[in-house]
Amino acid sequence: MKWLLPEFIQDMLPEEAWRIEEMRRKVLELMRRSGYQLVAPPLIEYSDSLLINDSADMDLRTFKLVDQLSGRTLALRADITPQVARIDAHLLNRRGVARLCYAGNVVHTQPSGLMRTREPLQIGAELYGHGGIESDLEIQALMLQCFALLNINQVHLDLGHVGVFHALLQGVRISGELEQALFVALQQKDVPTISNLVQPLPTETQAALLALPHLYGGVDVIERARSQLPKPPAVVSALDDLQRAADSLHGKVAGIGIDLAELRGYHYHSGMVFAAYHAGSHDAIAVGGRYDDLGKDFGRARPATGFSMDLRQLHGLLPQQTLPKTIHAPYRQDTTLDAAITELRHQGEIVVIDLLGDAALHGELNCDRELIQQDGKWLVVEVKN
Repeated sequence: MKWLLPEFIQDMLPEEAWRIEEMRRKVLELMRRSGYQLVAPPLIEYSDSLLINDSADMDLRTFKLVDQLSGRTLALRADITPQVARIDAHLLNRRGVARLCYAGNVVHTQPSGLMRTREPLQIGAELYGHGGIESDLEIQALMLQCFALLNINQVHLDLGHVGVFHALLQGVRISGELEQALFVALQQKDVPTISNLVQPLPTETQAALLALPHLYGGVDVIERARSQLPKPPAVVSALDDLQRAADSLHGKVAGIGIDLAELRGYHYHSGMVFAAYHAGSHDAIAVGGRYDDLGKDFGRARPATGFSMDLRQLHGLLPQQTLPKTIHAPYRQDTTLDAAITELRHQGEIVVIDLLGDAALHGELNCDRELIQQDGKWLVVEVKN
């Protein structure tokens, strides 16, 4: 059956497609007015440009194929952020702050969550060239402005900081395999596995890593972490940043969560990470964070932070909406009719010319008004049922 699509791949019908396009335009216009410049990377690149930082997760999510021109392996992008980092590092070469935004489809080998499409429409913003907490706060504020613009309210924001985990392992000899295993166990809050994995590590490091799975909850977690974790400067700085972000977000979101075992995108991010949630979705509706080392793979590391979200997922949170009603116009070679149609369209009306002229099919045109000629003039009147 040639009309069947692969699992978790869907067509967008007119109601959804038009509304998502309107959402895309609104969000990009907000970003433009906030000083973010639009970039549009290609859907396909050489795989070594997209599979960065040895991320096994990204590798599993990425479709790959062989380029018949070069013989090299190509990949369909599963995330646009690495492409934007490449543009900043290799093409723009700005020395100061660069604010970039984007919108485009990505493709995943597996859906990223329950009932999620494998072809999300990713939209996001990235800020390069500033390593302070101020840029993290700007990105988070912009994300919340996007939600407000789309009438998505009651957003809960979870904050974490990859820098805490990095700092606790600083100066400790540890294999890549053990680090990866710890990462997985911490994400799952698997305390028995963590207890086994940390046995070769110094006693203080063991205690700190075993504390991380329990350091989640409300903003009070930050103070608990100050009392339970070692106090190297990097840990203190990370907790200070989380406190400042929580203070900035107070009253702007429905709730704030802190999770110091949240290592989302550990091979990708380097500092504060965040995820936005909504009661209408099982999965995060936006994710983001700091990734200062990503540009290094493209020859120029720059401080960077950003966020992304899937417009198709966000559309599912909105009330159902029907297409706007249109004006029916007959098909006729008439310059006055053409002028009337042009004027109505200029005013923002949707005018549909009925090429078939079959009254039985008028319902398919979604018309509630029609153009009729009276006394040599074309007038808009209500359609009689």
